[in-house]
Amino acid sequence: MSDAIPVRYKVAEAARLAGVSASTLRLWETQGLVVPERSATGHRQYSESDVAQLKRVSWFRAERGLNPAAIREALEAEVGDPDDAANGVIDASPASQVGRKLRSLRHAAGKTLEQVAGEIGIAASVLSTLERTSQGVSVAVLHNLAEYFGTTVSSLSGEDEPEVRALVRSGEWRTWPRTTPGVTVQLLAEGRNQMDCHRFVLEPGASSEGAYKHEGEEFVYVLSGRVEFVLDSDQFHDLNPGDSLYFESRRHHAWSNRHDGETVLLWINTPPTF
Repeated sequence: MSDAIPVRYKVAEAARLAGVSASTLRLWETQGLVVPERSATGHRQYSESDVAQLKRVSWFRAERGLNPAAIREALEAEVGDPDDAANGVIDASPASQVGRKLRSLRHAAGKTLEQVAGEIGIAASVLSTLERTSQGVSVAVLHNLAEYFGTTVSSLSGEDEPEVRALVRSGEWRTWPRTTPGVTVQLLAEGRNQMDCHRFVLEPGASSEGAYKHEGEEFVYVLSGRVEFVLDSDQFHDLNPGDSLYFESRRHHAWSNRHDGETVLLWINTPPTF
């Protein structure tokens, strides 16, 4: 028996179910309260979980008189409540751990969504979506957030979990939560090591969407496909299968899949600063 197709609602339908106007839904989206997915043609598509959260937002606004910032904080405070999880307000799956860790770090720092987003240079709605779903940002933005909170992307992704395997068989790689569209990161060595050893799988057009830098040194080897690296904004390197590149991580670096198919890279950072 095939799986049921997830229900998706248009703006007008979701607004009716939530008891508000369509314009209110669009306003809430700009405020980062509920950010729906988009169809291939750019139309908003609200899931059942989105509708459940819309109803929760409406309740906070009408019954408690909270402003958008207070509503976001109230929703975040509900993390861990089984009833809210059942209603689709939160996501406690392993894939959501990046967002949950970022939210915890932000709360520990006493920062609001607006403060962190402003200092990183992204919209508060983007950060809100990342904290809720662990999705929707580029590798460069994720790295900048990790650096802002004094950690690494690898740590946020759970790479330094205490229980690790000494031997990793081909095809049995543990995968990072999928935070960036088109980018899959698989662990070739687990645990707290002196090197980050990864297998990057890039779909056509996937890229870092910006340059970033950190301490350390990096080695990249192309297993298949084609990738372009840009160092210090003016040095361009086209790498084909069998090509490799070694550079200091403190140099600004950006990359993109220049191949019309999948590109696979062996990528090593040392020390583990990515």
